[in-house]
Amino acid sequence: MLNYLNNQISVADSFSECAYLFKEEPPAFIQLLSEYINISDYISYNFKRKFYSDFGRPREYPLYGFISALVLKNIFKIPDDPLLIIFLNFSPDLRKFCGFSKVPDKTQLSKFRTSYVDELQKLFDSLVDITEPICQAIDPELAAKLSYDTTAVESCVTENNPKFLNTEIRKLKGYYKFKKIKKSDSDIHKQAYSNMPKFSSADKSIRKMYANGHFCYGRKFGIITNGLGIPRHIASLDDDFKDKHPDSIVTKDELPADSPDTEKTVSDSKSLIPVLTDFYNLHPNFKHSDFLGDSAFDNDATYKYLLLKDEFGNSLFNRAFIPLNLRGTKTELGQPSFNEAGIPLCPKDHSLKMIANGKSPEKGHSTRHKFICPKSKREGGTFVCKCEDPCTDSKYGRVVYVYPEKDLRMYPGIFRDSDIWASIYKIRGTIEQAINHIKVNMAVAARKTRNLKTVKADVLLAGISMLFTVILADKIGRPEYIRSLKPLAC
Repeated sequence: MLNYLNNQISVADSFSECAYLFKEEPPAFIQLLSEYINISDYISYNFKRKFYSDFGRPREYPLYGFISALVLKNIFKIPDDPLLIIFLNFSPDLRKFCGFSKVPDKTQLSKFRTSYVDELQKLFDSLVDITEPICQAIDPELAAKLSYDTTAVESCVTENNPKFLNTEIRKLKGYYKFKKIKKSDSDIHKQAYSNMPKFSSADKSIRKMYANGHFCYGRKFGIITNGLGIPRHIASLDDDFKDKHPDSIVTKDELPADSPDTEKTVSDSKSLIPVLTDFYNLHPNFKHSDFLGDSAFDNDATYKYLLLKDEFGNSLFNRAFIPLNLRGTKTELGQPSFNEAGIPLCPKDHSLKMIANGKSPEKGHSTRHKFICPKSKREGGTFVCKCEDPCTDSKYGRVVYVYPEKDLRMYPGIFRDSDIWASIYKIRGTIEQAINHIKVNMAVAARKTRNLKTVKADVLLAGISMLFTVILADKIGRPEYIRSLKPLAC
C-alpha cells in the first residue's frame, strides 16, 4: 500500500493555508522573491533555445513562468496541479511573478514536465555548482560531508493496492487447505510475494522492488546530499542508468534462492559507485572529506573506491562512516584478538579493549596505528604494565600494530567505536530528512502519475526548489532558512 495514504495531505488545509498567504499578505513574500531571485537568469541559453524553437516566438507562456510556478508549488507545499492553477487564478501577484497573462491548464503543465526533463536535469546540476560555495561558506565542515541513499517513488498501479496481495494470499491458503498441506503464515506470505509479478501490468518499467521498508512497485532514485541536507545529485535508476552502468544490475544468480525480490533491479550497494562517479564527472572540482552511508554499502569494493589512494596519494574521501553489516562480515574478522570494530583485545580477557596510542606514518611504508595494554599506566616518560597476569615479559606491556590501508573495511579512516564516529554518523539523518522533504512536503509521493519522465521531472523540480531556497536564504542573509522558506511567508 502507498505509504503516503496513511498520512494524506489535506486539500482543504492546503487551500486554507495558501489562501491566507496569497490573500492576507500577498505582496510580502512574492516581493521578496521578485527582489532577490530572477529565475530567468539561472536558465541556460540551450534550455531557452530548445523551449522557444519548439513553438516559436512569442510564446503565450514564458519558460521562466513554468519553472517559477512549479517552484512556488513546491515551496508552498501545494499538492497537485489543479490546486496550483486555482491559486494562479486567485492571485494576480502570483501570476505577475510568473509572467503569466493567463493561467496555463493542467495539460500544459504536464507537457512541460515530459518535454523538458533533460533540461531540468541540467538546470539542477548547474544550481548545484552555484550553491556549493554558499554551503561551504555557511558550514565548511558539514558541506564537506556527503550522504547517499536510495528511495522509491511508488506508482499508482493496481499491484500497490493491498487487495492485490491479499487476493494472492487467499488463493494460496485455499490451495493449501484443499491439498491438506500445512503451511505457516510466514511461508504463505513469502510465497505470495514470490508470486507477485515482476513488473506492473500498466507499465513494464514499473518494477517490483524492496524500498521504503517494504515491497512495492515504483521508480527508484539515488540521492546525494551534503551534511546540511542540501541535495547535491539526483539520479533516476531507470533503464538508461542500467544501460550506462550494467554492473549496477542485480541478477537472479546473485539473489538468495528464497528471495521474493525480482531480478534486473539496481541494488543500493551496486548503485553507489556509478552514482558517485557520475556526480564527480559533473562536478570535477568538488572535494569532500567524509562519506556517510548505511550498512547496505558495507563491502570491500565500496571502501576501495572511497578510500584507496591513487598513485599521487589522493583518495576520493578521507573517511567512510559505514556501519558494519555483520551478515557480510567474513570469518577472519572475528579473530579472538579483535572486536567487530577492528580494535585489538587483551589476549587473556576479550572484554578489555587495548588503548590507541597514536599512529606512525613511516616513509615508504603504510601508516600503522599503535595499541597498548589496557592495564598500562604512564610513569614518567613511558608506560608500565600493571597487569597481574601479563602476557609478555616486557615492562611496557603488550603492543599491537594495525595497518588500516591493508583493511579499509575495518579501518575506514577512523575507529568505528570512537566518540567522533558516533558524533559524525548522526549527521547521516539529514539525507532521510531531505528525502522526506522531497516526497512528503513537496508532495512528490502523492502524485498519481505513472509516466517516468513526469515522475523524474517532479523529483528534479523538488530538488531545484530546494536549491533556489538556498540561493534566496543566502541573498537575504538568513542561512537558517536554507532548507525551508515557508517561515518567511508566515
